[in-house]
Amino acid sequence: MNREQLMKMSKKELKARLVTVGKEAQDKSGEELTALMDEAKTIGEILDEIKAREELARAAAAAATEGEEPEDDTKGGEGAETKDKARAESGKALKNGKAVKFKAKAIAKPLNTITTTTGVVMPHHTSPDISPTFNNVSSLIDRVKTVPLVGGESYQRPYVKSYGDGAGSTAEGADYNTSEPEFGYADIVREKITAYAEEPEEMQKLPDADYDGVVEDSVTRAIKRYASRQILVGKGGTGKFRGIFYNPDSASDDIIDRTTDIATITAIADDTLDEIIYSFGGDEEVEDVAVLILNKKDLKKFAKLRDKQGRKVYTIVNHGNTGTIDEVPYIINSACAEIGGTKDAYCMAYGPLSNYEVAVFSDIDAQKSTEYKFKQGQIAYKASVFMGGNVVARNGFIRVKNPSA
Repeated sequence: MNREQLMKMSKKELKARLVTVGKEAQDKSGEELTALMDEAKTIGEILDEIKAREELARAAAAAATEGEEPEDDTKGGEGAETKDKARAESGKALKNGKAVKFKAKAIAKPLNTITTTTGVVMPHHTSPDISPTFNNVSSLIDRVKTVPLVGGESYQRPYVKSYGDGAGSTAEGADYNTSEPEFGYADIVREKITAYAEEPEEMQKLPDADYDGVVEDSVTRAIKRYASRQILVGKGGTGKFRGIFYNPDSASDDIIDRTTDIATITAIADDTLDEIIYSFGGDEEVEDVAVLILNKKDLKKFAKLRDKQGRKVYTIVNHGNTGTIDEVPYIINSACAEIGGTKDAYCMAYGPLSNYEVAVFSDIDAQKSTEYKFKQGQIAYKASVFMGGNVVARNGFIRVKNPSA
């Protein structure tokens, strides 16, 4: 079945068709097997699109609900009351020096495969006399695929390395050409991420629920910033994130083939975006629904570029940490180096964010101490969480790095 026919099917029918394709593929080979594998891939893409639309609808509904006036007791509101009561109990426990746990979803919101330019708005929990500063957390952590595995130790994700290209002409009576798909496995191991924060003792005077919110925001913001950077620059190894810019010791272990890196861009020019977009993906198509990850300094260079008539070369729409360059979605992340800067440094990555997975192996464990800076009247908090991440698709991103010389 072609894509047009599949698009007319319901979610249930698509899943049933995927099962049928799997059964039919058992005794097929050559072009027939390739066709079935292509159809299975198309079904997977359509199901991902359906999931993205459903998640976007839920996110929109949740945003609309948050903007509504609180309901009175006669109209329900039990859920809100239960949540406030839980936060109050958590805040009271913190004040009494007991350890509490915050849900891991506070780190990575479940907007897994959505790649729109709306971004994610992070809440600010502050007391009336404390003003927040600029956001220092990239929304990248909220946009990659998140897998909750509380209590787990590691996670292995299979991916297709190639579909095989051995089909060809065969003489009568000779053996069939071998054309088998090749698979690989992306290992995601847990890394212990910790954060430490201090608050003035006056914070104790906040209502219990507000107190809980202040502490949660203090520690989760630091953890999110670290994890968001590690998605790009995680150095791999035992108990470490494996970032998009990570290269294993052996090239044979590459998930992103390092020979595909673009190392010819020395400055932002009028053809830079085209060079990146058309260098990504397979030989038979131009990939869509991809996002460009870059440094704010390079975004500024895109914005300042002018043609000979003084007109802007690129049309840029900004939405805080995200936006579009000529309708291509982007995300700012300071872990990216600057084009034209340090040699061999990675500057940009382009690809679907669903090609990177973050596994969350635990909730956030937070504890309080009033002893360390007792004289200054400061209350100390420490928090930890176990997470890991890795690229989970063969050549799931194209990377841009500065040339060696």
